Amino acid sequence: MNIALIIAGGTGKRAQQEIPKQFVDIDGKPILVYTLESFEVHPDIHAIELVCLDGWQETVTAYAQKFGISKLKWITTGGETGQESIRNGVYDLYKHCNKDDIVIIHDGIRPVIEESVVSDCIKVCSKFGNAVSSLPYNEQIFRTNDGLTSTEYIPRETLRRVQTPQAYKLGKLYDCYKKAFENEIGIFGSSYTNTMMVELGEILYFASGSDRNIKITTADDIEIFRAMMKHSKSYR
Repeated sequence: MNIALIIAGGTGKRAQQEIPKQFVDIDGKPILVYTLESFEVHPDIHAIELVCLDGWQETVTAYAQKFGISKLKWITTGGETGQESIRNGVYDLYKHCNKDDIVIIHDGIRPVIEESVVSDCIKVCSKFGNAVSSLPYNEQIFRTNDGLTSTEYIPRETLRRVQTPQAYKLGKLYDCYKKAFENEIGIFGSSYTNTMMVELGEILYFASGSDRNIKITTADDIEIFRAMMKHSKSYR
């Protein structure tokens, strides 16, 4: 079974909205619902678990009923950090699912997720045991000496930009989160599942990403998404 684990436990302070950014309405629909719909219609996704900001569980349940998100099977509460939220979701799935099931972790605030990206993530994970959506890095990167000067650049051919979705086998995912939190490895700051895995000594495998797969972090990102939706409607 392939399960989408959607992370929507953040408060979204940087977006400067009156409500958490994942619940901001865009053209009659919350941002989170756009994300959920992408996995609802994907033929290879069999179930969805949502990690939700505490206090919003009933709202999410109402959204699922209103917008026909029938694959949403479980809702669990987020943690104080992103890694705690993912861990909560993984631990809850471990109660319901099999160790060999594929868990596709995705940010609830990445609402423009293409079917082909999810499909490739599942395909790579099925073959290698994990998959991280990624893109080539097209800009030049220089290492700074003092913030003002540089004498060294990093060849961009050696770099990849990573995104969600990321896919892992549930049993491995559970064991790694247990080890990481017991030993305080890869769980602080901006750490995510992929960075934690590397710190635990795991080899990661890249899957396809997309430039359209924007992460909504700021108020400007919300306006970009609003414009993308308006543009897509004009071609329907």
